[in-house]
Amino acid sequence: VQLQACGGGVVQAGGSLRLSCVASGRTFSGYDMGWFRQAPGKEREFVARINWNGGTTYYADSVKGRFTISRDNAKKTVYLQMNSLTPEDTAIYYCITVINGNPFGSWGQGTLVTVSS
Repeated sequence: VQLQACGGGVVQAGGSLRLSCVASGRTFSGYDMGWFRQAPGKEREFVARINWNGGTTYYADSVKGRFTISRDNAKKTVYLQMNSLTPEDTAIYYCITVINGNPFGSWGQGTLVTVSS
């Protein structure tokens, strides 16, 4: 499967962005999906995860209450709504398939989110 993340950009602190990730290729609806991010000079970290039917979601403590992950299986798309952004949210954001709780497959190019103070 190929995953194309988009929707990043430059936003002021306190602002919002909505990321999208469109899948092509194999079946999308049967798999959990996740968002991860990598800030400059830091390790890639987990942000959010959604199960195959959208009924269960998980979030990193750092984004809980501010970010919302969702999916539309008919469109083979997973979303990440990001509100109340802070400069600490600046990173490249990646979407990926999650199997047994672990990222699986290619990371792709990601989409850059820059939050200015």
